Amino acid sequence: MSAHPTPTCWAISDGAAGNERQALALAQALGLTPRVIRLRLHQPWAALAPRLLAGAAWALRDADDAALAPPWPALAIGCGRRAALATRALRRWSAGRCWCVQILDPRIDSAAFDLVIAPAHDRLAGGNVIASIGALNPVDADWLAAGRNRFAALGTLPGPRTAVLVGGSTRAQRLDQTYFDALLERLQAQHASHGGSFMFSVSRRTPTAVAHWLRQRRATLPGMFWSGPADGDNPYAGLLGWADRIVVTPDSVNMISEACATGRPVHTFAPRPLGGKLAAFHAALRASGHLRELGDPAPPVLPPPLAETREIGAIVRERWLREHPA
Repeated sequence: MSAHPTPTCWAISDGAAGNERQALALAQALGLTPRVIRLRLHQPWAALAPRLLAGAAWALRDADDAALAPPWPALAIGCGRRAALATRALRRWSAGRCWCVQILDPRIDSAAFDLVIAPAHDRLAGGNVIASIGALNPVDADWLAAGRNRFAALGTLPGPRTAVLVGGSTRAQRLDQTYFDALLERLQAQHASHGGSFMFSVSRRTPTAVAHWLRQRRATLPGMFWSGPADGDNPYAGLLGWADRIVVTPDSVNMISEACATGRPVHTFAPRPLGGKLAAFHAALRASGHLRELGDPAPPVLPPPLAETREIGAIVRERWLREHPA
């Protein structure tokens, strides 16, 4: 791609942070700076996406309520079911000149897209399907170094430093006071044995009441707690950069994937059995050595960081240049 002008790229999602993050991470792995499109869909297209293609030119809107319009990009990267309607439509509207990549199972035939990237636990098959273990993300050595530089104060916390990343409840695992009582009991036992500090961060999916209660209950542990702008800038990149180990609640594929990309020991705490696709995701990371249950010792030799985004980006680049040469 370096021999030609930089291709134009759109990164398309419904605005959900996890979906947008994956589309941007792939664009970054390709060396592109995309136009970010956060879709707003009229009904019934929103409910039926990506199946209902008729009328999509009217239904698909960006965050400013403007219709998607040419010039079409050379590459479109969508993530999520609603974005799949846009990538499917762009492929048709551009008569194939826009090469369309869809991240996550689009729930329709993968042949509607040039390329589909889906987690292996979705069991999606096709000649144009790339299977990942987890979620695409920007975490690599440079990203972690930038996080350490930006949040240098975290490096002054006593070691070993444990990042604790908190998500939200699922049907399989309810993150309630009983859950966090048990989690904190284990973290306090770790502190009694090894000292160190604990860097807590909650996500958008963590209920406010749970975050407030957890902040109070973890006060006996040294470290810091972040739950929103009132606590300052989001230190997430700094937490991953400075952590000696990471504990992640079991619900978030995105956070677990990013933690495993750091090369640090990653633990989760799941007192209730997981099921379905989430269980398959956990099992794959346990088999590779990237994830273990809280309390299990780290192996003598850690596996290399889970560098899926870089590896998948190289595959996408090769397929794109082969099938859609400039």
